[in-house]
Amino acid sequence: MNIPSSMPRLKGYRFPREIVAYAVWVYHRFALSTADVEDLLADRGVMVSRETIRKWVNRFGRHFADCIRRDRPAAGDKWHLDEVVIPINGRKYWLWRAVDAKGDVLDILVQPQRNAKAARRFLARLIDRFGEPRVVITDKLRSYFRPIRDLAPGSDHRAHKGLNNRIEGSHRPTRKREKLMGRFKSPRQAQRFLAAHDQINIVFRPRRYQLSAVSYRHARSDAFDLWRGYAAEMTA
Repeated sequence: MNIPSSMPRLKGYRFPREIVAYAVWVYHRFALSTADVEDLLADRGVMVSRETIRKWVNRFGRHFADCIRRDRPAAGDKWHLDEVVIPINGRKYWLWRAVDAKGDVLDILVQPQRNAKAARRFLARLIDRFGEPRVVITDKLRSYFRPIRDLAPGSDHRAHKGLNNRIEGSHRPTRKREKLMGRFKSPRQAQRFLAAHDQINIVFRPRRYQLSAVSYRHARSDAFDLWRGYAAEMTA
């Protein structure tokens, strides 16, 4: 099938990059399985297997996430940190997540522990990327206290469960995807998928309740323009 393309084809790929980018977009933007994406593409005359879609998502999800991180505005200096358990192969792992005051995800890290060493590793990773924050808000987990005091001595650490509602809501899409995927298969898979999923959702899930209908349409149009630009940057 000869599918017209406005962009150069990826070397070694049978389908135009618009098709690949579309498959990656719908998989991350909506709560769909690879089989669902396969059916959507089939309805449009594109015959591709769910295994191929899985490979596209794994290969190019990171590309789009990296582009979004590169072009995103500077992160706020008020951070919310939290951790949530994710079972993987019958074992407990912890998903550490940080968001800024706008609710945009700064970073995530899947770790097997929920202790001071794990908190220090995650905080050091954040500070290395974004610099020292002005305010850090956490729940009352004691593991945060010493790492924040050592790595961000100038920050105002506020440990109060009621102040951390902003990040509590950011865990919901993870739970939704986890249920759909039948749980994650490995820590590496969880890290790879969630790192891309959170960044893509920043662009395509603006806070609609804060926007007028016209502003929301403009934000959505801008997001599609960004996605097309990132698709043009894809490399095989």
